[in-house]
Amino acid sequence: MPAERPSVVVTRRLPEPVEARMAELFDVTLREDDTPMTRDELIDAVGRADVLVPTVTDQIDARLLARAGERLKLIAHYGSGVDNIDVATARQRGILVSNTPGASTDDTADMTMALVLAVTRRLPEGLQTMRAGEWTGWAPNALLGGRISGRRIGILGMGRIGQAVARRANAFGMQVHYHNRRPVRDRIADELGATYHESLDHMLSRVDVLSVNCPHTPSTFHLLNARRIALMKPTAVVVNTSRGEVIDENALARALADGAIAGAGLDVFEHGAEVNPKLRDTPNTVLLPHMGSATVEGRLEMGEKVIINIKTFADGHRPPDQVVPGDL
Repeated sequence: MPAERPSVVVTRRLPEPVEARMAELFDVTLREDDTPMTRDELIDAVGRADVLVPTVTDQIDARLLARAGERLKLIAHYGSGVDNIDVATARQRGILVSNTPGASTDDTADMTMALVLAVTRRLPEGLQTMRAGEWTGWAPNALLGGRISGRRIGILGMGRIGQAVARRANAFGMQVHYHNRRPVRDRIADELGATYHESLDHMLSRVDVLSVNCPHTPSTFHLLNARRIALMKPTAVVVNTSRGEVIDENALARALADGAIAGAGLDVFEHGAEVNPKLRDTPNTVLLPHMGSATVEGRLEMGEKVIINIKTFADGHRPPDQVVPGDL
């Protein structure tokens, strides 16, 4: 890194306090409008910056990294998941990658439980009834949903967010089950009252709610496919606040339309903003525009972590949130 202030390029508009602090510390180029950079703009950015600050909407792949200039030494990702960044190729080219782990854990877990309640208690239908002026008063059989207390929740991915979901599910009186690459420590499992399933298929056949909280990797792509969805109870619901690519959306849409499962709450989608129209047309779904981490507090904390990672690296030390390819 050069001795002077590092040259930092930010690919999207960030909260104003974060941008202001970056301007104080770095030679920063901020985004003027809140649109994703084009491919050509990204090529220009990696060609001239010491540090790139991308977001989930930027694909930092091997071809882009091949266009990076000699100055680029750090990709300080504004986000936790790094499936949009080719971390291994970056490392081969001498470029470190950092992220913002933990900043959105509670916010995403809160949204998971909000979706569980929205689907099982039919909140969107109630809201639509009120907005349309169609409510004629209380009735014993109107908009009957289901009680979540006593139900089994299966958590797919027991990392930070999965554990936070488990704590919230416990508070609602749910029985916690989970599938992970390996079991969590006994102390954590005891604290969460969580039952481990080595077989995902085994867990799916037994839970009432499935919460997807694992990252998107080659091994998790379409992990929830047609065969596995068919294992679930017809009364079960699926909630995803992680990555859309983990679920085969066409298979999910068919299952919902056929009544093979009872409902779904989705905050992320397989093709980003291009939401499967079959899901839009299915009444037993709750669809949100990737709002899981959308709190003022969370986004400011993400910015603070990015700044600390850049500042630490510029001072000649390893970024505290460096991503190691082998840990993905």
